[in-house]
Parts: sequence; C-alpha cells; structure tokens
Amino acid sequence: MDKRVKNLLYMRSPMMELRKKSGLKAEQVAVELDIAMSTVRNWEQGKTIPKLRIDQFVKLCQLYDCTLEELYKAVKSIYSEANTLVA
Repeated sequence: MDKRVKNLLYMRSPMMELRKKSGLKAEQVAVELDIAMSTVRNWEQGKTIPKLRIDQFVKLCQLYDCTLEELYKAVKSIYSEANTLVA
C-alpha cells in the first residue's frame, strides 16, 4: 500500500476516533486488553481486525464507551476502506 494512502487511512480511522473520543492512548488500550501496542495501531491502520476474546471485546467497548454495534461498524469501515483502496 502506498505510504500516502496509509497516512490518509490512519488519520481517518474510525477505530482511532473511538479511542481518541475516550481520551485514551493506544498504549493504555493495549495494557488494559493485555495485547501489544502494535496490535492496536494495526487496527487503526486497517492492517488487521480485532481478534479478541469475548471478554476483551466487552472491555474494549467499555474503554471506548461505545456499544458493540458501534465497535463493529468502526472495524468494518476501516477494514473495508483499506481493502478497497489497495485493490
């Protein structure tokens, strides 16, 4: 993927918007979910989708103060957009 496209996706990421709206840093989310910080960054860049246990999804919704549906839409949006721009 072109670096400019990556930067555009990163800046517009719905996953990042949810995190920032909650006032958390990526490092804080990673610690709370017991995952690598790079995993959170990869979600926000559309490189990967969250592959979490149910309890971790619930925790992520609590951290982001969102519903599971809102989280699902954010994940689906960034992942779909990343794949569309690459194609």
